[in-house]
Amino acid sequence: MAKILIVDDSETLRSQLRKALEEAGHEVVEGYDGVNGLETLNSNPDVELILCDVNMPEMDGLTMLGKVAENDSFNKIPIFMLTTESNADMKEKGKAVGVKAWVTKPFVPEKLLGAVKKVLGS
Repeated sequence: MAKILIVDDSETLRSQLRKALEEAGHEVVEGYDGVNGLETLNSNPDVELILCDVNMPEMDGLTMLGKVAENDSFNKIPIFMLTTESNADMKEKGKAVGVKAWVTKPFVPEKLLGAVKKVLGS
């Protein structure tokens, strides 16, 4: 299965996502903010999907994903944005940095896993 990077400042949410994804057979690596997420991605270049929160300290998700989009090694990785809110402006900004899907928190494991399967083609 796939290696998936979760970037969210909520340890509880990262744990819930990890549990759902690992039970489905995926390998999970984590970051707790945008800066740490980039560090984790750089040390795990085989990541196949990024799940990233929008609002985080240090560096927000859209800024982090903008840096991912600028990097030729990582700019083809599909991205899911995790959020409690979404508006048209945020979705446009997300689309510009490669966001493929929006996952509303709290997430429904079955829906998330279905979307992961669809994007990864497995």
